[in-house]
Amino acid sequence: MKTILGIDIGTTSVCAVLLSPESGETLKSVTLPNESELTPQFPFEKAQSPEKILETVKNAVTALGKSDICAVGVTGQMHGILYLDKDNKPCSPLYTWQDGRGNEKFSPSATYAEHLSALTKIKAASGFGLTTHFYNKENGLVPKNAAKLSTIHDYTVSVITNTAPVTHTSDAASLGFFDLEALDFDSAALKKAGIDRAFLPTVKKDAETAGVTSGCEFLKDGIPVCVALGDNQASFLGSVKSPETSLLVNVGTGSQVSFVTNKKTAPPSGEIRPLYHDKYLFVGSSLCGGRAYGILKDFFLMCSKAFGFEAKDLYKKMDELALLAKETDGGGLFVNCEFCGTRENPEKRGAILNISDKNFTPQNLALGVLKGVSDELFNMYCEAKPLLDAKPLFLIGSGNGIRKSELWQRIFEKKFGMKLFIPKNTEEASTGACIFAAAASGLFISVEDAQKSLLK
Repeated sequence: MKTILGIDIGTTSVCAVLLSPESGETLKSVTLPNESELTPQFPFEKAQSPEKILETVKNAVTALGKSDICAVGVTGQMHGILYLDKDNKPCSPLYTWQDGRGNEKFSPSATYAEHLSALTKIKAASGFGLTTHFYNKENGLVPKNAAKLSTIHDYTVSVITNTAPVTHTSDAASLGFFDLEALDFDSAALKKAGIDRAFLPTVKKDAETAGVTSGCEFLKDGIPVCVALGDNQASFLGSVKSPETSLLVNVGTGSQVSFVTNKKTAPPSGEIRPLYHDKYLFVGSSLCGGRAYGILKDFFLMCSKAFGFEAKDLYKKMDELALLAKETDGGGLFVNCEFCGTRENPEKRGAILNISDKNFTPQNLALGVLKGVSDELFNMYCEAKPLLDAKPLFLIGSGNGIRKSELWQRIFEKKFGMKLFIPKNTEEASTGACIFAAAASGLFISVEDAQKSLLK
């Protein structure tokens, strides 16, 4: 049986799936923890080992067993970069999207990200690849033998095809200084920042092959491999069967609200990201999605240990508590879940409001965090409504945060005023990579055709 292989390199896990090009059924999936985190050299550093990540990819694909793979799609964590030498070998760690060097002070009055934004007149944020690179360039941290920079998934495609890395517009835009009109890096902005365009990968503008497998120890030679795409766009493709009429909310470590638009100017709270062809995504991103609920879980765990016992199954218990919440004394707690700041304002912090002598309970606190995450995404959506031609008909939910909590699903439904649908396929990003690869390899005439055929 012919299959499509989809690989998703996430921050905390690596997933590989085999998808049937005939039925769209997920035939097999393997998810392994991404245990590649490196000891930071600086307090702000978040880095992973590209070698360990590639080994995990190999183990995940191998665990799928033998199959007649006819196309390969790859996606992964956006914004982060690693440096490659002239032979396309890593000469640095992967600096992930969580890396905070862009928030370090460039001058007494501005961070590196703020300085870049003022210098180029294009919004830069900490964690964006070119912000990270600018910091490294200014502080002598670019390896002397570095010839190119790359995302982790573009590097993976490079390895399995034995070619120089290329990048899709979805990932190029996530690095920063991207021109949505030209669908390439903004040459004027790069010049102002002192960044050599030759240091950046070639940009591919559609679903196309980056090469075929060659010399890869865990895949046979000659299989078409699609250019990698960003995990946000891949999740959208793998979740949303009707892109023009759907709104996607995703809750993983972070959280996002996304919809298709033909407009290229975003409100302050979001970004416009390339999708494919002439389609774009509005994306409103929160640094704390499921992570906010995780922070609350850790708080309850610390409380239990402080009182001499260790609570178990806390996420389940927290949902049960939230269901019991009684919003007395004029209402419940209002929780602002910006615990990790925002890309625009990394120093911003969350808050718990409306505390009274009656409503400060574990029940209301659990419910308040769940509502706080949905409130933040809803506010981003409301700010971006002018980008819509018409109100979306379908609310699609993805990510483990939503999948694993029926209560959270109901909260999102109530907040957005739409029924929420959960896709049958549980690995949205890997599925999206399969869809992209199916179009690139010619199994379907277009990405739209692949979506309609493969999503159930």
